[in-house]
This record gives sequence, structure tokens and C-alpha cells, in this order.
Amino acid sequence: MAGDLPLNINIKEPRWDQGTFMGRARHFFMVTDPRNVLLSSEVLEDARVTVENYRLGVIKPGLTEDQLWRAKYIYDSAFHPDTGEKMLLIGRMSAQVPMNMTITGCMLTFYRTTPAVVFWQWVNQSFNAIVNYTNRSGDAPITVNQLGAAYVSATTGAVITALGLKSLTKHLPPIMGRFVPFAAVAAANCINIPFMRQRELKCGIPVTDAEGQRLGESANAAQQAIVQVVVSRIGMAVPAMAIPPVIMNALEKKAFLKRFPVLNAPLQVGLVGLCLVFATPLCCALFPQKSSMQVTSLEPELQERIRQSNPNITTVYFNKGL
Repeated sequence: MAGDLPLNINIKEPRWDQGTFMGRARHFFMVTDPRNVLLSSEVLEDARVTVENYRLGVIKPGLTEDQLWRAKYIYDSAFHPDTGEKMLLIGRMSAQVPMNMTITGCMLTFYRTTPAVVFWQWVNQSFNAIVNYTNRSGDAPITVNQLGAAYVSATTGAVITALGLKSLTKHLPPIMGRFVPFAAVAAANCINIPFMRQRELKCGIPVTDAEGQRLGESANAAQQAIVQVVVSRIGMAVPAMAIPPVIMNALEKKAFLKRFPVLNAPLQVGLVGLCLVFATPLCCALFPQKSSMQVTSLEPELQERIRQSNPNITTVYFNKGL
């Protein structure tokens, strides 16, 4: 049954032009909207049905274009783009701000003792492991052993980095110690994401033509995708882990915080949250979600296969993950 809404709206693609940074930023402000975490299973299911029915040419009576796009963004925030499965709640990009503001705020507050550094780096890497698995590219499964290796490697790397830098900053101004968590997070991202997505590096990720027709799997595309995600993730951490320490270092010298030290952690968490609300979508927007590369940059075998079956194709596309 068709309504007044046209059937040619391309909801496979974002609403805004992904060839520009502003278009990608508007898209990711919708996808990472923390309010999406509060949506019920019924609302998510209704959005899924609306989107999938529209793709089949079935339109719910009275559905408007704005309602269709709203359903599409609810669907995108909760369901994996390659597998279509519902993602773990805390692994969704809409959970990034509330989860990261809490964890990062605590890492920046409780950085002075070794047990606190170890505990909060462990918590952070446990969360990162869930996020990296949930937002992986492609539809290939990852084994429990691979998950375990990635988790242990990233957690160990983060803790060693944090403790090593903590010992080096003992003789430096106190403000330097506040930046230890950021360095540890940056190092851990460089370990965690490639390890969590190591199967993609071995077996490749799906590459398609401009119309979405699958052409094969490429490990070279996986390398490009993972590098882009690592850069984006470190970029997300920069404002949240660099700006609050400077502000808190100044505030802790004021009489107010000396009288009410219990406010230290809530203030830190609030400052981090404010930074993440903007840093998360803006850094996700650094690279297009549907990334691309020249056919000449693919593996020789895949290049040959594409030339034989689709000689006019010069560029392939793939989901880089988040």
C-alpha cells in the first residue's frame, strides 16, 4: 500500500551530503544523540519496521518524510549497518557521551594512585572492547579467542603506558600528571582497535561499487578503515581529556573547591560530557562513513577480478566502521 510519500527517497544513504564535513557532522549529531539510548525496544522495532517496509515499497499511512528520516536515524543508531542485528546498548555510538563522560571523568579525577590508574584503565578498555566489537566493519564473525586477545592486549598496553608515564611525571609540574590518562587512552586505541578488528585485516572487509553491489573483500580497505577510526577515536579524546584538566587545575586552587572537594568528580564528569557532546560527532565526521579507495590500491587479485567483471569501475566503497 502506497501513501502520499514518494518511494524514491534514498534512505540507504544519510540525509545530508556526505561529501562535505558539515553534511557528515549533521549526520553524526543525529546518530550519536545520547537521547537515543533512552528509546524503548518498541520504538526501535517500530523504526526498523518502518525503514524495512519503505525499502520494500510499503508505506505506513500518514507517514511524512520527516518521520521517515527520524525512523531511519533511530534505526541507524541501534542496528548494525552490515549485519542488521541490534547492537549492544552500551556499544552504540549514542551511548558514547554518557559512558565516556563517566569513565573519562573518573580517569581524570582518580589518577594519583596506582590502584586507581589500573582500575579505571581496565574499565575504559573493557568499554572500548565492547564499542569496537559492536561497531566493527563487515559481517564476518569474530571468535572468542580473538576478542580475548584484543581485550588483554589493549588493557595491558593502556595500564603499562599509564603507569610508565605516571612515574616519569613525578618530578614535573602537577598539571603534567593530569595528561597521563590521555596518553594511555591514545596508546590503547592504537592497540585495541586493530586487535579487535584483526579478522578484517586478515580476511578483508566487503567492498562495493557506487550502487552497493558487492565486489569482494579487501584487507587493504580494512587497513584504511582502521587507521581512520583510530584517528577519529583519538581526536574524540583530545578535547575531553585536554581541556578539563587545565580548568580543574585552576579551580582546585580556589577556596570553593577546597571547601567542597566532593564536587571535584561531578565537575570533572560534567566538563568531559560537555566536550564529548561536540567532539564525538565532529570527530566521527572527519572521514565519510562510506569510505572509498581507488581500485588500483586494492590487492592485485581483486583488481584483476574487478577489471574482468566491471572494467569501468575505478573506485570502490566500504563501511569504515566507527
